[in-house]
Amino acid sequence: MFSLAVSDHFMIAHSFRGEIFGPAQRLHGATYAVELELRRAELDGEGLVADIGALRQLLREALEGLDYRNLDDEAAFEGRNTTTEFLAREIHRRIGDRIRGGALGPAAPFAGLKITLRESPVAWAAYEGPL
Repeated sequence: MFSLAVSDHFMIAHSFRGEIFGPAQRLHGATYAVELELRRAELDGEGLVADIGALRQLLREALEGLDYRNLDDEAAFEGRNTTTEFLAREIHRRIGDRIRGGALGPAAPFAGLKITLRESPVAWAAYEGPL
């Protein structure tokens, strides 16, 4: 299995509901490092998993709706704790939808996509699934 990874970052504000979150129940900020890893069984005719520039642009576009936002104010997340795990899945969904819609070419035979969010040097979460 071949893979190609690109990275970026984004900054958000949010708060959580539930005693388990302690002081994070108050509004706070987070800067996430994001890694996108795309997999396919065989390389394309040019010897690529995907075009790196196109993949970086796809990631940036998926993050635009999150970057510099207070997620507590976003209707799409109303009633949800926007944890690192939740956001990894949400970014995976956004990018997966775009890839299935042809953002990296028609009917590209990708096997899977993994999104890793690093909230600090010692803590991260990921969501991985097929395309």
